[in-house]
Amino acid sequence: MIEIVGIIALLLTGHFWWSTMRAREQALAAVCLYCRKMELTLLDDCVALTGAWFKRDRTGNLLAWRSYSFEFTVTGFERYQGKIILLGSQVESITTQPYRLVDDNDNHRWD
Repeated sequence: MIEIVGIIALLLTGHFWWSTMRAREQALAAVCLYCRKMELTLLDDCVALTGAWFKRDRTGNLLAWRSYSFEFTVTGFERYQGKIILLGSQVESITTQPYRLVDDNDNHRWD
């Protein structure tokens, strides 16, 4: 009986770890796309988990809610913070700190 409980616990742990890694990859892909569309540079090519919980979606299904933070730059000199929220595998929102816009004549932009 102990072996069965151990195997079930191991399987649940493996599933949780796998789904967490998959969600992190989805968040990173969404942030990369967002940064490319907004002409921002994602710093460190990573997102960091800042919160996790269970929440219900619009239809009442209980899903994993995850919050990730990331850093980006516009000029290459300043670092700004951003946040992405996933509910299950869907992106709920991506928000960023207000940042300084750079015109094409600005010599401080790194390309």
